[in-house]
Amino acid sequence: MRVIAGKARRLQLKTVPGMDTRPTTDRIKETLFNILQPKIPGCRFLDLFSGSGGIGIEALSRGAEYAVFVEKNPRACACIRENLSFTKLAENGKLLNMDVLQALRSLENKGMFDCIFMDPPYHQELERQVLEYLRESSVLKEDTLIIIEADLNTDFSYVDSLGFELLRSKEYKTNKHVFLRKLP
Repeated sequence: MRVIAGKARRLQLKTVPGMDTRPTTDRIKETLFNILQPKIPGCRFLDLFSGSGGIGIEALSRGAEYAVFVEKNPRACACIRENLSFTKLAENGKLLNMDVLQALRSLENKGMFDCIFMDPPYHQELERQVLEYLRESSVLKEDTLIIIEADLNTDFSYVDSLGFELLRSKEYKTNKHVFLRKLP
């Protein structure tokens, strides 16, 4: 896994050994950031269920002003720290080694995010729990873009009942990215 573009372009990132994380492939990451690129420069980026930090680091490399990484696995957190240091992007990143909902509560009234990316473990409905929390959260701006990486079969038909609008869904062979925004 590597950084695709920007300041840290071509640098190889470490990944967490084992099956606890599913690093986003370079090809899928490139497609995702081609879609996100207009929103990245100068943005505040929140990377939930960060794994090795590849998505948030890509955002920083491409010009995000600041990124918060949330990961509860201590081995994954060590990997994120190493990757931030290696890419020389650590000063623009903050790592929260805790559960995602606990981290979101700790971020209340401490600034808003332009982009929120989450890649939770599949088939546990964690994305729904996060969206239920976010609908009343101060971390969302009026136009915050929420991107969820999920299994192809994950159902998102409920998002409008939580006050979110499904903007787009991009499907790949084994997973998809779903793009949401809070309804006005």
